[in-house]
This record gives sequence, C-alpha cells and structure tokens, in this order.
Amino acid sequence: MNAKIRRQLRARKRRIERRLDKSKLGDCDRPVMSASNIQFEIAERTHGMSYGGLGAMVLLVRRLGLAEAIDRRLHLLKIHLPYHESDHVLNLAYNALCDGRCLEDLELRRNDEVHLDALGARRIPDPTTAGDFCRRFQEHDVRALQDVFDETRKKVWSEQPAEFFDEARIDMDGTFVVTGGECKQGVDINYKNQWTYHPLVVSLANTGEVLSIVNRSGNRPSHEGAADEVDRQLKLSFEAGFKSVLLRGDTDFSQTRHLDRWNADPRVRFIFGMDCTANLHILADDLPLAPWKMLKRPRRHPVKTKRRKRPVNVKAAIVRERKFENIRLESEEVAEFDYRPTACKLTYRMVVVRKNLTREKGEQRLFDDYRYFFYITNDRQQSATAIVLEANDRCDQENLHAQLKGSVRSLTAPVDSLLSNWAYMVMTSLAWNLKAWFALSLPETGAAAEQRRAEKRTVLRMEFRTFVNALTRMPCQILRTGGRLVYRLLAWNRWQEVLFRAVDALRHPLRC
Repeated sequence: MNAKIRRQLRARKRRIERRLDKSKLGDCDRPVMSASNIQFEIAERTHGMSYGGLGAMVLLVRRLGLAEAIDRRLHLLKIHLPYHESDHVLNLAYNALCDGRCLEDLELRRNDEVHLDALGARRIPDPTTAGDFCRRFQEHDVRALQDVFDETRKKVWSEQPAEFFDEARIDMDGTFVVTGGECKQGVDINYKNQWTYHPLVVSLANTGEVLSIVNRSGNRPSHEGAADEVDRQLKLSFEAGFKSVLLRGDTDFSQTRHLDRWNADPRVRFIFGMDCTANLHILADDLPLAPWKMLKRPRRHPVKTKRRKRPVNVKAAIVRERKFENIRLESEEVAEFDYRPTACKLTYRMVVVRKNLTREKGEQRLFDDYRYFFYITNDRQQSATAIVLEANDRCDQENLHAQLKGSVRSLTAPVDSLLSNWAYMVMTSLAWNLKAWFALSLPETGAAAEQRRAEKRTVLRMEFRTFVNALTRMPCQILRTGGRLVYRLLAWNRWQEVLFRAVDALRHPLRC
C-alpha cells in the first residue's frame, strides 16, 4: 500500500470518527435524520457501481490462473460465441459475490454497463444461457471442474505458514435441498416427506472451504459415496503437504468396512459418531462406576469484562406454567472401552457420553433418565473428553450448510436435472471458496504481524453476507486511463486497509 493511499485512509477514518464522537452531539432538538429537498439526476461522465471489492476477486482469479485452468480442463462448448467455459463458471461466482440470489439476477448484472466494464467484458451470459450451460454437464465434467478447484486451492495453501500443514480436519455431512418443482429429474421424497435433492458436502474445517459437493437423489442415505470422497480428499491433503488428516462425521458416516483401511495409514485419524445399538447400550450399561468421569465443557465465549446477570429464561417459564413435559440436562459423564465393529478386523477406541436427564411436567419432577452417545476413533493419545469436544466441533459444518443455502445460494436447485443442479451447486460454491482464498492470501508479516493474523482469521471466519458487506460492497467509479482499469472507491469503511493490503499481495506472482 503506497503512502498516498495510507494517508487517504487515515483521513477518511478521522472524519468518520469525528462524526461519531459522543462528546460532540451538536443540536439534539430535532431528529438527526433530516435530509430534505432530495432530487435525482443521472451522471453523464461518471460511471459508478456498488461492488468495488469485486476487483480484488478478479485479481485473485487472475493470480491463481483459475480461468485458464477451467478452459484447459473443461470442454463443453464446441465453439465460443462469444463465451468460454470460464466465463460461465466465473459469472455464477461473481453473481453471488454481488448479492445475486438466483439465476434471474444475472439479468441485472448483464444490463449494468459499469459491472461489465469492471470485468473488462463486452457482455456476460444471461440466465437462460447460464441454465443451458449447466445442462451440458456430465458427471466426468463436474469431476473435472472440482479437480481444477483442487489444483487451485493447492496453490493458495502453498503460501501458508508451516503450522497450517500440521493437520487437515475434513468434515462430511449430507443436507437436504428442498424444491417445489415437479419436473426436476432425480428429485425424490426424504424421510421428512419433502421433495428434495440430498447433496453430500465435504469441507475443510481449518479454512471453511468446500472441498467437494456430490448431488444425490432425495431418498439416498447420507453416507452414500462418502468413502470415495474421503479417499479423494486424503490424496489431495497429502499432496498439498499436510502432515496428518482428521476425518469427522456423524453416525451415518461410521463406515466400519473402511476403518481398517484408513487406520493403516498412520497419518490418518478419525472420529465418527456411532448409533446407539442394543449391543453398545448393553456394553455401556455394564461398565463399572470407576471409568465414568464428569464431562466438563469449556465456556463457549470467555467473559472479557465483568459477568452480567443472567436474563430470565422466558421459554422455561412458559413450559412450567403450561405444564408441558420437559427434558432437562443434569450432568454429563464420559467413559471409554475397546470395541471391534463386525466389519473390522481391528479393535478401536469407543468413547461414550452418558447424559443424565430429568423429565419434568410443570413444577413436578417425573423421573430420571439417561441417554448414551458413542464415538469411535483410532486416536489413543487424547483424553476421552478431548475426543468428545473434537467430535462436537464438527457441528460447525451446519453453519457452512446454512451459508451455502441462505447467503451464497449454491445449495439450491434452479435447473431441471440432478446433474445440471449438481453443476450449478459446484460452480456457485466457488464464490464461498473465493472468500476463503482471499482471506488466505492476506499477508501476515511485518511490524503489525499479530494484528494482521487476527484480521486474517476474522475474514476467514466471516459469514458470507458480512464478507460481501465489508469487502465487496464498496461504492466506486470505474475508469479506463493510461491502459489501466481503475476502481476508484467513493466511500470509506474500516476494512479498506485490509482490501488494499490484499490487492498489493495479489499483484505479486505465486511463490509455487
């Protein structure tokens, strides 16, 4: 970041701080929002857009050579009139980064002259053309596109510090994509009596990246195809330089016939939930009292100031008043024993959590109850409590699913078949991965290294909507001058210093 930009950012920050200074409130006799005599005009020479941060994403794509890699590996168009495969893929990703919620929003983008200038494009595909492109995919084409993304993410990972490669934590889970369409090939009824697709999502917990998506019919079991995806991601992780890999999944993913094979590699750990079957319930009941220890969970959010008074639990009061039956957790205990699943030749560590519950109705205590939760692992080093907490951390993948459904809108089914919707999911989820790659591209060295590392972690953990608001939605002018395409930002926000630091880093070639 050059000295002029640094001075401008400091000046704009000082101006907004003066306006927000609580010691200088000014005239309080009238509302602060007092704009009047508002008029609208159309600029004749100035061209502006709302998403100035999009230029950083374009720089990121160019630095990674993503467009060239897509065109090299993906061959769906016989002739290019005028679009290439990379134009279609990036068009969907950029649409999501500019608040696009569906295919129809592409029509707004393609009719925005400034948006086209910002991308250096004469035109971009319309919604109908984008949908037709999705329908051209076969399974091997989707796999080829995911391979391109894998090669790209390895370039980003190669620039990370050494501690980044200590362990890759790979999570897997299925999620339902509900659709009201009646003519969508591959849609089926799930156990909730909903018409859905049932994609499998495999993600890297370290960065939140989507490693792969596999679309399936709505009535398919959650674990179907998961073992093949695990094998692909193990290969990718070790090729990228990770020293070890942790596999995590819920009870549907305890694929016992694969455990011996994964355990044979000393670099692979796994923690999977296990269903509370009759034999496991009996084994837990037969454990003596001595192995059971209280499970102490750390506080989710450490108190940084002084502890505040706990607010009244309104829901609990209503449950008691209306005498609804309620189940309340009293305590948790943890124990472990050795267990060999039927499909395995080796014995593994089974960690069991016993939740001690109380059933109540109104103010009356009915009876005590308990439930078991089982986790199978080949990790013999960590304590049983650490295993449970590690397994529970996988639940953060539910937040990823919520982001992909609600903000990125990649887990939707806008097209007419299982394969075309799979292609759409993979292409649109690139927007989420671009957010992660942008964060990983932020430099964390220099005099303020600790602060920069904290900012990098914050951007990496941002929700997609927050990221768009902070680092993409920046009003700007688009200028062509001296052979340059200039994004001239028109308003300040606190993340612009991070944006300029990222842009400086993205101008340098990759080290790999």
